[in-house]
Amino acid sequence: MYHKSIKAYTSQNLQAEMAVADPYRVIQLMLQGGIERLSQAKGAIERKDYEGKSIAISKSLAIINGLQDALDLSYGDIPENLFALYEYMKSRLFDASRDMDSAPIDEVAILLGTIKSAWDSIPVDDRVKALAQQASL
Repeated sequence: MYHKSIKAYTSQNLQAEMAVADPYRVIQLMLQGGIERLSQAKGAIERKDYEGKSIAISKSLAIINGLQDALDLSYGDIPENLFALYEYMKSRLFDASRDMDSAPIDEVAILLGTIKSAWDSIPVDDRVKALAQQASL
């Protein structure tokens, strides 16, 4: 009962934050959510919890698809390379699911962590400038 209450609170808190978040924060939350789901998938594999593994990997894939959808490929090499990297991550998650192997999950978690670290290091001034530029379009 206690666990369900915490889960409901966390879900509502996340929904409230997403409702007012700027695009930078939304991507930041998606990256964090992806890493968390990967951790859940790894735990499920280690416990041989097939249902839990399927749910966590499906949620991870949905987040990675969302990150791909957020890319503006008109900006050239960087978003195109990210798109390809996300495709690779999805392929590795399918491998992990099929083989009940946590090593591909670790690999994807490291990749997402690296992207999140880079995303988190974007200076506030640059984020504000980008949001203003996007709003003027």
